[in-house]
Amino acid sequence: MRTWSQLSLTRRAMLLEGVLRALAGQPRAEGAGRFAPVDLGRVLGMDRAPEVKTIRRKIGQLTARGRAGDLLAGMAAHHLGRPGAASRDEDLGLVLYVDGHVRAYQGTKKIAKTHLSRLRFPAPATVETWISDAAGDPVLVVMSAPGASLAMELRSLLPQLRKAVGDDRRVLVGFDRGGWSPALFAHMAARGFDVLTWRKGHTENVAGDLFAETVSIDETGREHHWILADTIVELPIKNGGGTYPMRQVTRLDTKKGLTKQVHVLTTRTDLPAVEIMYRMGSRWRQENYFRYARGHLGLDSHDSYAASQDDPDRSVPNPAKRHSHLAVQNATARVERERARTDAALLAARTTTPGQAGVVVTNTLHNALTADLHAAEDDLAAARADHKHVPARVRLGDLAPGQQVLDTETKLIHHAIRIAAFNTTTAIARDIRINTGYARADQEAYTLARQVLTQPGDIVPDEAAGTLTVRLDPLPTSRETDAIAELCEHLTATRTTYPGTDLTLRYEIKNRT
Repeated sequence: MRTWSQLSLTRRAMLLEGVLRALAGQPRAEGAGRFAPVDLGRVLGMDRAPEVKTIRRKIGQLTARGRAGDLLAGMAAHHLGRPGAASRDEDLGLVLYVDGHVRAYQGTKKIAKTHLSRLRFPAPATVETWISDAAGDPVLVVMSAPGASLAMELRSLLPQLRKAVGDDRRVLVGFDRGGWSPALFAHMAARGFDVLTWRKGHTENVAGDLFAETVSIDETGREHHWILADTIVELPIKNGGGTYPMRQVTRLDTKKGLTKQVHVLTTRTDLPAVEIMYRMGSRWRQENYFRYARGHLGLDSHDSYAASQDDPDRSVPNPAKRHSHLAVQNATARVERERARTDAALLAARTTTPGQAGVVVTNTLHNALTADLHAAEDDLAAARADHKHVPARVRLGDLAPGQQVLDTETKLIHHAIRIAAFNTTTAIARDIRINTGYARADQEAYTLARQVLTQPGDIVPDEAAGTLTVRLDPLPTSRETDAIAELCEHLTATRTTYPGTDLTLRYEIKNRT
């Protein structure tokens, strides 16, 4: 795996240009035309920034090397290996969240359809699997195979996650119900990964006397009050796999005037129940990244319009199997209706009122009353026979000849740029909240971070002193200027070296005159 220092100057400059351009609010290559080439070039340490066609050509050269996965893996290892990558509690260990992201496709290529939860119907789309840390910051992304479930992706991701972690640290992996599979839970636990997920399907309620009031204080000092029950459950594993025991933490939810129980499953038995519930709820931080990246980093944009032919020999689910299954369900429901109607008709024929003679049910009458039931049973038998002979999976080439897949290398390179840009913005926003006295930091930290990243200023290199000073112009208001002045002091204290040089970065803001 090649490290950052081993990349050529041109490749490093192109990746750095992409990150800085995304931080400035122009995540797509076309956005380079909205900056003065000389001004952006100064930030990059070049005479002038590359033009749009140059950016596309250089990104194409990076794509041709087929090393986007290695770049992302190296970034993930660096992210998880840095100080503070683990959670606030050392006993908790490392926390990762996994979720799928569906990116709709509106072009003319023949792309496989996937269910879009936001649109609530299937449409041409690609699926990505994202891994985030405990704070919701993106760590790694892989392109999911067409039609693969989250459970399938989790199983294949485990070696990459262990490689990114780099040691035998405990890893708590949280995901939603899309990854539900007791067999997968056992597989993950056997390989040193703890499971954290919502329980899926109908579940019996926990006895009321097992609940107790609890209080949790998160890393921001906010209190969470829950009524929780802590039990052990046995999950059946399909195909004769027996059962798998897991810890179940149940929250009594009384919102909106209704009382219901919400169940969380985990293989961690050493953590308090409140910590389990808090960590499961924190998975929604991952959704914050998706929302932010869609609006500011072009997450769902088409970074490349190239496509290639999908593997025609790949085995895919047969849609006809589902249709035949629905036919069996409909035929079964019809049999139940006809049986109820026939029973009622036979009962009416045999039941007499007082003072009346009984009715003799002849074979002819019986056959007439049960004719519709027998016809429904014959149709059910035929539907079951048809369903049995329909193959569950077929060749993709037979089902959808000419189906294509979008280019993944270019997308992964741009995702690496987005990850770096988002984590940089998030780090600045957190520093604004923690290390400045900005009064509205909780509401406007990201807005102020984006504002300061596009603020005009001067770049003053001093090779004799070994420093590179970034001196920003004052912001529109004094409270913003004061907050950024505090931020500059904090960032200068980190003594960060500008990439590719030995110059230590210093940050200042000009006095308002």
